[in-house]
Amino acid sequence: MASTTVAMAGIVSPTTPALNSTAKVSTSPSFKPAMLPIRASSSSQPADQCSRRALLSLLATAAPAAIFAKEALAAATSIKVEGPPPPSGGLPGTDNADQARDTDLPLKERFYLQPLSPSDAAARAKESAKDIVNVKALIDKKAWPYVQNDLRLKASYLRFDINTVIASKSKAEKKALKPLVDKLFDEINNLDYAARSKSVPNANKYYSTTVSSLNDVLAKLG
Repeated sequence: MASTTVAMAGIVSPTTPALNSTAKVSTSPSFKPAMLPIRASSSSQPADQCSRRALLSLLATAAPAAIFAKEALAAATSIKVEGPPPPSGGLPGTDNADQARDTDLPLKERFYLQPLSPSDAAARAKESAKDIVNVKALIDKKAWPYVQNDLRLKASYLRFDINTVIASKSKAEKKALKPLVDKLFDEINNLDYAARSKSVPNANKYYSTTVSSLNDVLAKLG
């Protein structure tokens, strides 16, 4: 028994107190636990106070909007709805301006110009010819985009009306007019190209030939 006690005593470290020892371990001052101070945040607010502020802000924003809407409703006036407007300009011959276009047809079959009688078409062709002659002032100013726009617009009217007049002519008259008309529009195309290339010499040259061809065609239209 004594030997057993000695063996157990040899296992225990000299610096470690025995398990059944009544000795107390002294605590060094350096091992004192640190005390962390805990402070309440001054920015924390109750949830009901935050919701109250949000509600007041919403009411302050909604009040002016409600007043504005009330004033707008008070100032609103009734609008009288009437029937459809009359045709464009209210003039005869302009009814098609208010109709839907047949876009499935070829362009030449849904052309916006309405056919006129041969005498009226000849009169309108002469007005278009005058407008083509007047592009000389634009050529002198070198206003090339305006030269092209006027030529193309008036040439479309002129071709349409000339074809109307030619359709009413006899076979011999049609045969005499066709080469003159072809030459006229060739000269107009040359003048258009000269304006596009901004060539003053060519523009003056083809302007002269265009006017000469115009006179030849108008003389045959009657």
